[in-house]
Amino acid sequence: MEKCGLVWFKNDLRLHDNEALIRAQSACDSLLFCYCIEEKDFKMSVHGFPRYDIVRFKFMEQCVTDLKDNLEALGGHLVIGEVSAMITIPKLIEEFNITDVYAEEEYASYEMQLVDDLTKALPKTRFHFFWGKTLYHKEDIPFKIDKIPLTSKAYRIAVGKSAAPRDIFDIPKPFKFENKVQSTGFPSYKLYGYEKSDYENSKPLVIGGENAGLKRIEYYTFKSELLTGYRWSRNRSDGLDYSSKFSPYLALGCVSPRLIYQRVMEYEEQVKKNQSTWWLVFELVWRDYFTFKAIRVGNSLYHTKGYQNKEFKWENDPSEFRKWCQGKTGIPFVDAHMRQLNQTGFMSNRGRVNCASYLIHDLRINWTWGAAYFESKLIDYDVSSNWMNWHMQAFEIWYTNPVHQANKYKAQDFIRRWIPELSGRDDIEVLIPWEFDIPDYSAPIKVYDKWNRAINLIRNGQDKLSNS
Repeated sequence: MEKCGLVWFKNDLRLHDNEALIRAQSACDSLLFCYCIEEKDFKMSVHGFPRYDIVRFKFMEQCVTDLKDNLEALGGHLVIGEVSAMITIPKLIEEFNITDVYAEEEYASYEMQLVDDLTKALPKTRFHFFWGKTLYHKEDIPFKIDKIPLTSKAYRIAVGKSAAPRDIFDIPKPFKFENKVQSTGFPSYKLYGYEKSDYENSKPLVIGGENAGLKRIEYYTFKSELLTGYRWSRNRSDGLDYSSKFSPYLALGCVSPRLIYQRVMEYEEQVKKNQSTWWLVFELVWRDYFTFKAIRVGNSLYHTKGYQNKEFKWENDPSEFRKWCQGKTGIPFVDAHMRQLNQTGFMSNRGRVNCASYLIHDLRINWTWGAAYFESKLIDYDVSSNWMNWHMQAFEIWYTNPVHQANKYKAQDFIRRWIPELSGRDDIEVLIPWEFDIPDYSAPIKVYDKWNRAINLIRNGQDKLSNS
């Protein structure tokens, strides 16, 4: 009897370095492939926005469509479910007598609940899950999950001494596919409550998909050699080339962290080894650390008190939260970044730190509201990276002054680009517009006394301040 397998793609939308795909190919006589949208992700939350906003939806569409094209080039076909894996996968199993399902292993509770529900609903089907998210395999790190250090340095040093990234899996040969199935198109945005204008006006910062991700890696490394300067350019806010922009492709698994690591090692051998190449690998290791730490702390990560169970006095003004979401707080450095996020689904690390700090420590709004909003918007949304970074901003990282930061990083052109109301203003007016007659731009929610030193330096045309 022939063995028919189903490869269930989730956040591993690639052919290269995909263990689930390779194992399925070697173990089965024929294969089907599927990707399932979860309709509930587009329902409005208590905050008034869905888990997936339109820009994130469009980026996902680009990534899945690219996967479909790549599978078809090897003789495969991708079935795209429009409601839930709980509907699509049982139908495929029954129709094609599928005996085995292959997929990447999940770790966060929301995703694990879906997997648990599905496996319970299909007790006769054999499920095979493979770990593929991190640079270091979870079985290779020198810690059990419940012993993952609570500081990154302790984790990083130990892992660097005792583990190494595993070899990359090759792209599979042409598939032994089930010839009675054909690919389906990506579902219309209309099914999830979006208007045509929403869809047409959404422009993700980068094009999604494995092909675009691989091109980006080659461009940022060997083609442009921008990697050499990454350590010193990464804190900028605007443009494509100040940072790698690998994170959107990592988030949906369009590229493998092991492949990035391999290319950086080759870059060090052939072009240059310096602080920048070290830093990029460091960020891959940091991403691993957040993943393993998130598994250790569990759902406490998503609670207002966090996994450290800390109290914080919140004010939680809904109108101020809406202004923050819309980029209408009256604080240019915050507003420019929030508008960039809303339009492109992306924001620099510098922007994320400042927008989070302002929401939490100035407006005194529950950090989980901000984390949920970023989840809705970011095309590089990664559950552990997003929630861990917000948790750290709430409880562990020093406050950042958005007025000083705008001045320090010379953000005037960035602000003028994303806030048209300030496009004709000079370098001082752009940074402290509340001191001038600018009727079209929002008045600030509040100007804090702790900003006075930074404001005075801007008035005097200075751009240096020792403390943030």
